Amino acid sequence: MEACDHAFMQEALALARDAAHAGEVPVGAVLVKDGQVIGRGRNQPIASHDPTAHAEVQALREGAAALGNYRLEGCTLYVTLEPCAMCSGALLNARVARVVYGAREAKTGAAGSVLNLFDQPQLNHQTQVHGGVAEAECGALLQDFFRQRRADQRERARAAHPLRDDAVRPADALFAQLPGYPWAPHYVSDLPALAGLRLHYLDEGPRDAPITWLCLHGNPAWSYLYRKMLPVWLAAGHRVVAPDLPGFGRSDKPKKPSAHAFAWHRQVLLELIERLDLQRVVLVVQDWGGILGLTLPMAATARYQGLLVMNTLLATGEVPLSKGFIAWRDWCRRQPLYDVGRLLGRGNPQLSAGECAAYQAPFPDRGHRAALQAFPPLVPDGPEAEGAEVSRQAQAFWRDRWQGRSLMVVGAADPVLGLPVMQALREQIRGCPEPWVLPEAGHFVQEHGEPIARRAVEYFGD
Repeated sequence: MEACDHAFMQEALALARDAAHAGEVPVGAVLVKDGQVIGRGRNQPIASHDPTAHAEVQALREGAAALGNYRLEGCTLYVTLEPCAMCSGALLNARVARVVYGAREAKTGAAGSVLNLFDQPQLNHQTQVHGGVAEAECGALLQDFFRQRRADQRERARAAHPLRDDAVRPADALFAQLPGYPWAPHYVSDLPALAGLRLHYLDEGPRDAPITWLCLHGNPAWSYLYRKMLPVWLAAGHRVVAPDLPGFGRSDKPKKPSAHAFAWHRQVLLELIERLDLQRVVLVVQDWGGILGLTLPMAATARYQGLLVMNTLLATGEVPLSKGFIAWRDWCRRQPLYDVGRLLGRGNPQLSAGECAAYQAPFPDRGHRAALQAFPPLVPDGPEAEGAEVSRQAQAFWRDRWQGRSLMVVGAADPVLGLPVMQALREQIRGCPEPWVLPEAGHFVQEHGEPIARRAVEYFGD
């Protein structure tokens, strides 16, 4: 490194700060010949509507005009960020003698990070490269810029979906870098049934896919439950939609348990399906995902072509709830602040500590847990209970009118909704074959989801 490198990099940093103040990615550059700055540039592709208006190109243009020559032999360019392929090509064509950069660019750097255009012996000009000058300062400027931009984006999103006074919204930081859950969030708040609450859902894959997997979670889970199945379906070229019910996951959470009702949650799902205009749907359900989800296809039969059903039931109120479920309901009443991650970990010892923490993430305190208290008592336990009548209508639909294919997978170790309950459900679903029983799986069958998803691709893709 030459003695003057740090001083000239500070001039480039000043230009980068100017770019940041203008709303551009903060990159600055200066072109130096014989110890004098002859060209300056900062990023401005947004303002100039010019994809080539990078800091390096701007500095080269100004320097070439100052010298009256497009050849910039004997010059050194100082830039706060490792040049991209476009800028590296321009520097080589200009015959710049030396390039000094600050922060490395792991995604697009063409001076050694991704590739090194300056180290190609076939080219008829060789430019010396020196990186890492004032790297911490240059990197911090970029990190601060993108951190603020993400914060601004979150604020705009919140402004687009204002939070109701009677609800809480889980902080985005709770969902940062969850293991096995890389998908971008989608939100909707203008469905009539939501009345302004913000609903989160995953929506991955092509809109015209041959299959759309509509994945509905239960209590106390959320869309994280399907993280092992999504990659298989996406690799097959399919679409996957996985909503978080109000009160769960990244969706807004009403503060009071009394806000939750069977009919309301069902209506939210019906409106979301209409809004997204889901077609060629294979309905994927488990737990409350089935208690609610199995009532949906009769409202729009043409949208559905298949059913993948795991440990759940149709709660018609005609059959007493199992002793296992009653015990679960009583336990929830006695333990309203139970640790969701610990609960999942007990039934799925293969889960890592990070995965258990991910299940717990949406429920950091009592204020975020009203749905967990509300759902166990909502299961229809008599003929007159809310949801029982629509569940009986659904029972008749699956028995008499269902024309699609069905695949049943049962976690045999489930003490609440295990094989006896699922065999009874199978008898209610027209054409449903014998279940695939997983002896090692418990209630949360999706934790064994990869082989299930592969079999489902083969079964429904025939």
